[in-house]
Amino acid sequence: MTRAINMHGHWPRQVLAALLLWLPLLAWAQPRAWLDRDRIAMGDTVTLNVESDQGAPDFTPLRTDFDLSGQTSSRQVAWSNGSMQQRNLYGVALTPRRSGALVVPGLQVGSVRTAPLTLQVDAAAVAGPDSNAVAFIETVVDDETPYVQQSVGVVVRLYFASQLASGELVLDTPAGASLQRVGDDRTDVRQVNGRRYNVVERRFLLIPERSGALRLAGARFSGRSAGGFFDDFFGGGDGRMNATGADRTLQVQAQPAQAPQPWLPLQGLQLRYTSAPTSARTGEAANVVVEAIAEGATRAQFTDLPVPDVGSAAQVFAEPAQYEETFNGSTPRLKITRRYSIVPRQPGSLVVPGPRLPWWDVRNGKAQEAKLPDLTLAVVAGNGAGSAPPAPLPPIDTDAALPDGDGQDSRIAATDPRASGLSERPWPWMGAAIGLALLWLLTLLWGWQRGRRPRVAAPVAAKGAVPAVATGRAGVAELRRALDGEGFDQVEAQLCAMAGVERIEQVIARLEDAAQRQVLQELQQARWGGQGDLAPLRTRLREVFRDGPHWSAAAKTADTGLAPLYPPRRT
Repeated sequence: MTRAINMHGHWPRQVLAALLLWLPLLAWAQPRAWLDRDRIAMGDTVTLNVESDQGAPDFTPLRTDFDLSGQTSSRQVAWSNGSMQQRNLYGVALTPRRSGALVVPGLQVGSVRTAPLTLQVDAAAVAGPDSNAVAFIETVVDDETPYVQQSVGVVVRLYFASQLASGELVLDTPAGASLQRVGDDRTDVRQVNGRRYNVVERRFLLIPERSGALRLAGARFSGRSAGGFFDDFFGGGDGRMNATGADRTLQVQAQPAQAPQPWLPLQGLQLRYTSAPTSARTGEAANVVVEAIAEGATRAQFTDLPVPDVGSAAQVFAEPAQYEETFNGSTPRLKITRRYSIVPRQPGSLVVPGPRLPWWDVRNGKAQEAKLPDLTLAVVAGNGAGSAPPAPLPPIDTDAALPDGDGQDSRIAATDPRASGLSERPWPWMGAAIGLALLWLLTLLWGWQRGRRPRVAAPVAAKGAVPAVATGRAGVAELRRALDGEGFDQVEAQLCAMAGVERIEQVIARLEDAAQRQVLQELQQARWGGQGDLAPLRTRLREVFRDGPHWSAAAKTADTGLAPLYPPRRT
């Protein structure tokens, strides 16, 4: 009995000793997260540290309220109860996207999650032209009370007195609207309050999607200066430069009930003829060109110019419209040019109705209609054309002419080939048909003889060979858009598409420009190595790829496997 009591008396001591031995290990295994500060001003950064021995944390939940940069990792070793314990420390710099009490969410580390943290972000004092600050932001909105689906021009100007080594200017898309960057940045130098500033101007298109108050958060800039005496004198000796623009609140108006449809809210609309003939000939095209200039519109928003309805008196062939998007100050401007070919069918007076476009005047809040006067064409009979209306046929070249038997030209009517008199003189057409048939037979004979020749094995192309390189203007424009506002994955995908390859390494191998190859290699190292600031690389990418990729001569040509059309001349 005494022995049993002694045994039971010893068990608590053994358990307590085991707990004392394991307690430091349990505490060490629990991941821990903390901030180096719990209160910062808008535009500043705070460092989040995570200590763990279960692998790297997932920082993805932080991107909702913060911009991430400067990720670091280090290893720590500690001794506990005679054994060595290893632990990793991960750090990331957080830049808040809004002010107020922000919650830093718990992060998943292995099978456990860290505790959430609270960060108080004070609204930054907005510096303006009168503050004599090293950097400040100016935002211009062309309409404070826009309508739903109206194109609003937004211009953001960054003023900085020091030379920049790197930097990033961000304007967040507000809730209930779409925001699109337009064009390239413009640079300038201005004097403000006796101080010289470099100015970067960036343009955006804001399109509200619903009525009510629309809050446009101020643009944010964070960067580093190149350093110098003036930076130290004005308090920027650490090289960091931050600026925040003022918030803007727009009052978005709903679409009026009496507004014309389709809904076209504009600040102004002008129409004019750039080509307006007064006479025409049957069977021949008379060209009418209409130009429209819309203030406060984009190509995606504007309806196409209408095709005039002339009934059965003529045929009208409308060419695709040509668009030109620019800015008038801070207001987007769209110029549309469209050409119409009008082919009369009979002599007489032909009335071509002028275009009419209903739109909504956002400045005066009322419906408007832009219109041009009707055109009256005096139509006379064309060469060989009859007065009766011909049956409608697909359009052909209205300027084509063939010599007749008298050595004179007999012009072909675009709507009725019977009026040209070709049915009375079939010999030229028969001769052409016979010639084409002979040429076809010779082609078949050449192909048959070529197939009988011994086939020489062509050298096997290198793996990943490019059949063609796309260097069109459209591809370069898409590349610029990707460099301006999309991720580096989209940039690499666009370059691979332009080169016709699957990997960015193949793109690098086909570039002739050493600077373009170098910046892509540095981008790969920075992205996959986890080191370095990507903002300067984006700037360099825009510079070296401004006019598109510079392909090597081997990438521009392709081996199609076919014999040359014109074999080399033997000497």
